[in-house]
Amino acid sequence: MIKIGITGGIGSGKSYVSHLLEEAGIPVYDTDTEAKKLTLSHPRIREGLLALLGEEVYKADGSLNKPVLANYLFASAENAGRVNRIIHPCVYEDFQQWADRQAASGTEVVAMESAILFESGFRTAVDYVVMVYAPLDLRIARAMRRDVATEAQIKARISAQMDEEEKKRQADYIILNDGKSPLDTQIAALEEWLAHRKTGR
Repeated sequence: MIKIGITGGIGSGKSYVSHLLEEAGIPVYDTDTEAKKLTLSHPRIREGLLALLGEEVYKADGSLNKPVLANYLFASAENAGRVNRIIHPCVYEDFQQWADRQAASGTEVVAMESAILFESGFRTAVDYVVMVYAPLDLRIARAMRRDVATEAQIKARISAQMDEEEKKRQADYIILNDGKSPLDTQIAALEEWLAHRKTGR
């Protein structure tokens, strides 16, 4: 089995590319969605957050007290690091178990979608990294529309992420999502590239 990581900054369109890959028959593990589920269900995450933040991090009904977690998380990079060290290893393990189940059913290629593939340590869970790349002004415009946010807010979020050019250097394959280059053609080219990796050619 080949495991690929799909990454890209805010507004790059990585989720849309992941959707196209799913339509092409490649199962995609969305780390954001799965991390939210695991934060509620995984005993090690629950224990870690309770030890870090106290009983108030979970509500009486067992659901996550999101404002409590968010206030702590965004207060400093150190705080974010503490939370990530609790959550990310469990997401990593969950992805591996999911990939094993996919392999057992005969799937040959799976993908992990993560905006923080390099920063989180998830890079080591995949064989190749596919980066979805878009010009900065287009990314800002897309994100402003999607999140109903100001340009300043989006720029602040972008500046908190790993530099796009550095991600590009570390990626194995680039998909250009500039609104001009056809994505279906690029997805087909990616599938061909992966087929060559599978056969070792």
